[in-house]
Amino acid sequence: MIYLDNNATTQVDKRVLKKMLPFFTERFNNPHSQVTKYNADIIKKIDSAREYLANLIGAKKEEIIFTSGATESNNLAIKGLMNKVKRGKNHFLTLNTEHKCVLEAMRRMEIKGAKVTILNVDKKGLIDIEQFLKSITDSTVLVSIMFANNETGVIQPIEKIGKICKDKNILFHTDAAQAVGKIEIDVKKMNIDMMSISGHKFYGPKGIGALYMREKPRIRLETLIDGGGQEMNIRSGTLPVPLCIGIGEAAKIAKKEIKKDSANCLYLRNYLIEKIKKKFNKIHINGCMKNRLSSNLNFSLSGINSIDLINNLDYTVISAGSACTSAEIESSYVLSGMGLKKSMVESSIRIGISKFNTRKDIDKAIDDIYKTVMRLKNKSAKNNS
Repeated sequence: MIYLDNNATTQVDKRVLKKMLPFFTERFNNPHSQVTKYNADIIKKIDSAREYLANLIGAKKEEIIFTSGATESNNLAIKGLMNKVKRGKNHFLTLNTEHKCVLEAMRRMEIKGAKVTILNVDKKGLIDIEQFLKSITDSTVLVSIMFANNETGVIQPIEKIGKICKDKNILFHTDAAQAVGKIEIDVKKMNIDMMSISGHKFYGPKGIGALYMREKPRIRLETLIDGGGQEMNIRSGTLPVPLCIGIGEAAKIAKKEIKKDSANCLYLRNYLIEKIKKKFNKIHINGCMKNRLSSNLNFSLSGINSIDLINNLDYTVISAGSACTSAEIESSYVLSGMGLKKSMVESSIRIGISKFNTRKDIDKAIDDIYKTVMRLKNKSAKNNS
């Protein structure tokens, strides 16, 4: 398998797995039970994991709330503000290219009385700052803008948006599932109030994420999950210790290796673009190339249905869009939202490069894609003759 779908998920770094394994077996004690000599060290390890994650994004460990992943974190950041809606501060702002969990959470809030403005991005997938400024009202309580898009890899001007929100006393939340561990982030410098994180997007395990929530001034969120009051009474439930250890170790590694990994991914992506342009005459790169994750490439191959291509590849794993919607086999609403024609959307391919990929992987993948495209075109020509 040549795996190039790393926006959907990354493999767990072996160093991360090694740290996790003991906590499934011999060190299995519940960290929330009465403190004993058997679980005291586990509590310390979770605390360290929280600190590693905080250090990666320029936060304090007290500002990290463990969740099951970015979907839960996004829901908590948005739905947790229902108390504000009840008091009249009820306007929410977001983009049409956000992850589905953000858009669906916004719709849920709208049903319950909130007013939601969904702004369109431009043809490059970027926010229109002037339109954004005009859309802010006196009742705007939250702006939720994705840091880096999960399909196109396009990075929004987060620091600029954060400054606007701070100046206008508006809460700013960003879904940074694709960005954390891949690009350098400083939540204080960027004036981010809440940020969603997902472990399996940067070589950690699935099933664990976090919500960074600014400590001061305090943000009051309504809980989604009631129970024993874990995670500072914001997210109840016994913590999955091995997963917490895993995301912490992934963050620790990312902090040290982020520049090297990003440079390697950029080199491989540029090599991929060069190779694919030699093989195919008509390709269209979707989204801004300047403001983009170095590991992402989204392009359309003229005359090819991407679903057919992906399903017929011999050994290469790529995708046609978000992992959360691909099972529905629907066209990308992200690319449609950028104004792409239906034919371009239906021929779009998303490639996500990881730190584990090599030039040899790229060569093999291009060869597989080219042979499959030729095979599909020949088959189509025979059917039409």
